[in-house]
Amino acid sequence: MELTLIYTIVGFALAGWSVIANDSIQTLGTFIASKQKWFEWYTLAAAASFAMVITVSCGWWIHDGDISYGRLARIPYQKIQWYHAVAPGILLLLTRIGIPVSTTFLVLSAFASTIVLEKMLLKSVAGYGIAAIIAYICWIAISKFINEKFDEITGKRKIAFWRNSVWVTSAFLWGTWLMHDVANIAVYLPRQLDISLLAIVLIYFSFLLFYIFYIHGGPIQKVVLNKTGTRYARSATIINTIYALVLYYFKELNDLPMSTTWVFVGLLCGRELAISTMNKEYKFKYVFPLIGKDFIKMVFGLSVSVGIVLVIHYIIIPNRLGF
Repeated sequence: MELTLIYTIVGFALAGWSVIANDSIQTLGTFIASKQKWFEWYTLAAAASFAMVITVSCGWWIHDGDISYGRLARIPYQKIQWYHAVAPGILLLLTRIGIPVSTTFLVLSAFASTIVLEKMLLKSVAGYGIAAIIAYICWIAISKFINEKFDEITGKRKIAFWRNSVWVTSAFLWGTWLMHDVANIAVYLPRQLDISLLAIVLIYFSFLLFYIFYIHGGPIQKVVLNKTGTRYARSATIINTIYALVLYYFKELNDLPMSTTWVFVGLLCGRELAISTMNKEYKFKYVFPLIGKDFIKMVFGLSVSVGIVLVIHYIIIPNRLGF
C-alpha cells in the first residue's frame, strides 16, 4: 500500500472523527440537551443519521459527485501527505480537552493557500459579528415577551408544538451545517465520488454520530449546557432557527469555506449579552467570563491553524522541493 493512500485513509478517518465530535455539537447540542430527557440516545442518533444521509446524498447528486456542496472550489485536490493527516489529529486532541476549535481553519489550513485562508478568516470574522448582532437584537425582542428560563410553557398543545419544533429546526440546522462543514472531511477525497465511496462515507459518518450521541455530546457539549436555558425546547428552537438562517445566508453568499464555530460562538455571545441586558439578576460580570473564555479558546485554535499553514508553506514544502 502506497504511503499516499495510507495518509489519505488516516487523514479522512481523523478528520471525520474530529469534525463530528467537535463541530456537530454546535448544531446537535441543543437537540441533545432538550431531547435526551424524553428519548433514548439511539433514537436521536438514528434521526440525525437519517438527516445526514439525505443531505450528503443530495449534495452528491446535485453537484455531480461532490459532497462538499462546492465549498472546495478554491481548494484543488492534492495528494495527501503526512502533514495533511497531522492537522485533524491536533484537532482531535484539542476536542478531547473541550476546546471549541474551528475545524475549517485547523483542517483546511493544511490544504489552502495563504490567500484563501485569509479570505476564509475574513468571512468567519464577519459571521461571528453578524451572528452576535442578530442574536442580540432578536433576544432583546424575545425578552420583552418571555423569560426563556422561568416562563414555563403550559398546555398540552403548546408543549407539543415546541417539542416538535425542536425536531424540525434541528433538522434544518443540521442540514445547513453539513453543507458547510462536510468540506472539512471531503478535502481528503477526490472531488467526485463514485457510489461505493459515497456509501463508505455515509456508513462512517453514521457510526460517528451514534458514538457522539452515546456519550451525550462529549466535552464540547459543556459549551452549550453552560449557556442559559439551552435545555428547554423553546430556547433550542429559537437558537436553531437563527443559527440556521445565518449559516444559510453565508452558504449562498459565495463558495468560500468558513468557520461555523465562529458563527456558533458569536450567536451564543449575542444571546447571553441580550439576556443579561434584559435580566437584572443576570449581571454582566457573570457573562463576560463565560463568553470571554469561549473567545480565547477560538483565538487559540486560530493561532494553531495559522501556525500549521506557515510551517507547511514556508518550511515543509520548500524543504521537500529542495529550496
